[in-house]
Amino acid sequence: MNEQAVTNRKHSAGTITADVIMRGALGSAQDDERSQQPLGREALDVAVAWSIVGIFFIILMGVIHSLSIILIPVVMAIVVGMILGVAASKLNSYGIPGFAVAVILSSAVAFVLFLVINSLIDPLSTLASEGPGIVEKAIDRFVPYLQSLRWLNFSAATFSLSSISLESVISRSGDIISVIGSNLTPAIIQGLIFFAALLLFLYSRIRLRKAMIMAFPQRHQRLRTIRTIASIEHVLSSYFATASLMYAGLGVIMVIIAYAGGLAMPFLWGLFAFLSSFVPFLGITAMTLSLAIAGILTHDSMLFALLPSLVFFTIHLLMENLAFPAVVGKNMEINPFLVFVAIIFWTWMWGAAGAMLALPLSLIGMTIARELFPSRRVVPNLPA
Repeated sequence: MNEQAVTNRKHSAGTITADVIMRGALGSAQDDERSQQPLGREALDVAVAWSIVGIFFIILMGVIHSLSIILIPVVMAIVVGMILGVAASKLNSYGIPGFAVAVILSSAVAFVLFLVINSLIDPLSTLASEGPGIVEKAIDRFVPYLQSLRWLNFSAATFSLSSISLESVISRSGDIISVIGSNLTPAIIQGLIFFAALLLFLYSRIRLRKAMIMAFPQRHQRLRTIRTIASIEHVLSSYFATASLMYAGLGVIMVIIAYAGGLAMPFLWGLFAFLSSFVPFLGITAMTLSLAIAGILTHDSMLFALLPSLVFFTIHLLMENLAFPAVVGKNMEINPFLVFVAIIFWTWMWGAAGAMLALPLSLIGMTIARELFPSRRVVPNLPA
C-alpha cells in the first residue's frame, strides 16, 4: 500500500513537472510570438504615460524659471545651511542653543562675503577707471592679428571709438542708470532673502529633519531618510571644506604666477582663481582666457604673454585630475559629463547663480541616488 502511494506521488509529481515545463515552453513561445507583433495599444499607453511625465517636467521648469528671484536665494541658503550642518551639530554638542548657533554661522557667512566684496571694490574701481585705456590698448594689440585673417574683413575702423563722444554717453546715462538699478534692486532683495532663509534654516534644521523623517510611515523608510540626510550633509561639508583648502592654495599659487609674470593686481588674480575654481569647466575656461588676454596686453613677446595662462592651466589640471580625487576619494567623485550638463541646464535656468549651484545640486542628487539605489556588492564565497 505504501509502495503504491509512493508510486502515485512520483507519477503525480512527474506529471506536475511536465505540466510546468509545457506551460513554460508555451509561455516562452507566446512571448516570442507577442514580441514580433506590433505594439498597438501598449505603445499608445506608454506614449501617454511618458507624455504626462514630460508635460509635468516642462511645467516644473517653467515654475522654477518664473520664481527664480525667490528660489535662487532659498535654494542657496539651503545648500549653504547643509554645508554648515556638521559645524552646527558640533556647536550644538557644546551646549550652545540653536538660535545662537544660527546667528553665529550666519554672521560668519556674512563676514566672509563682506571680506570678498571689500577686497574686490578697490581693484574693480581701478579697473573701471582705466577701462577705456585698456580697451584701446587691446584694440591696438589684437587688430594686427585680426587683419592677417583677411576673410574676417576686419580693420582698425571697425573698432574705432572716435564715434563715441562724451555727449552721447551723457545722453544715455539715464538708460545706463535704469539698467543698473533694475539689476541692483533684485540683487539686494535676493541677498536679504538669502540671509533670512539661512538664519531660519539653521535655527529650525533639527525640526525640519524630524518632520521629514516622520513623514514616512515605515521604519525602514525613516532609517533610509536619516541616512540620506546625514550623507548629504557629510558629502557637502567634506567636499567644500576640502575644495576650499585646495583652491585657496591654488589662489596663492596664482598670486605668485601673476607677480612673476608681471601682471597687474596679482592679489585680485589670486582671488579670481579661488572663486572661479568652484564653477567646474566654465571657471577654469574664463580664468585661462582672462590670463591670456592680460598677458598679451602686458608683454610684447607672445611666449611671455601666454606663459602665465599655460602655467595656471597646467597646475589646475593636475590638481583637478590627480590631487583632488586622491584627497576626496572615489565616494565623492562625480561623472564629469553629468556635471557639465547640470552646469549648462542651471545656467540656462538661473544664470550665474545657477552655474554656482550646479555642483552642489549635482552632489545632492548623486547622494540621494546612491542611498535610494545602492549598488549591489558581490560577496565572495569564503571557505568555512
